[in-house]
Amino acid sequence: MSNLQSFAKTRFAFLASTLCLGLGLAVPARSGEKAITLKDAPTAVQKTIGDQMKGGALRGLSVETEKGKTVYEAELTVDGRSKDLLIDGAGMVLEIEAEMELSALPEAVRAGLQREAGKGSVTKVEQVTRGAAVSYEALVKEAGKKNREVVVGADGGPIASKK
Repeated sequence: MSNLQSFAKTRFAFLASTLCLGLGLAVPARSGEKAITLKDAPTAVQKTIGDQMKGGALRGLSVETEKGKTVYEAELTVDGRSKDLLIDGAGMVLEIEAEMELSALPEAVRAGLQREAGKGSVTKVEQVTRGAAVSYEALVKEAGKKNREVVVGADGGPIASKK
């Protein structure tokens, strides 16, 4: 399930997560992940999360093993928008998924997403940064059809979804 498709589930869990975090409790994680509190993360991971929050809020934190390496997934709200981080144990950011307004995107990206959406409407956009690579994922709603995801590169060209 893509992050865009899990957006609705994340919204539902938001209140429970906020309550649990406020009480210092672990937040329930999706399968394969173990929910942890911020104080249980390595110091470098805590610092990276603090740097990335910029006055925002931590909605959830989990740890899991991907390809034999321990990674931490932090779900943040910054400036009223979702921002998800994938961080290694040394505090290095491996991936950022940041919700953005369609109007704030470069013209080529906006045009590419709208082209890929066809008759559907773009309802949510995330800028995904993995290392130096930047792409944009959008949730598309079309009357009478199941929601779908489209992905374009920084040049607005289509990219096949890997999810």
